Amino acid sequence: MALFKDTTYVSETTQFLRDFLEKNPDVAKGQIEGRALLWDKQVDRSFETAAEAASVKQKAYVYQPE
Repeated sequence: MALFKDTTYVSETTQFLRDFLEKNPDVAKGQIEGRALLWDKQVDRSFETAAEAASVKQKAYVYQPE
């Protein structure tokens, strides 16, 4: 009875991705650059607090006519 799972197993998908990235190292650089375009941004906290202060509280039941 094995208490620990087999840590030597590597799936075909993982093997493919490792081989692909090894043969094409520029892909990893492109991924980092692409991430920087959309995600790695400085957050302007003053804008965030101003937007929260300017928001209007929603009614409990929005479909109720006034």
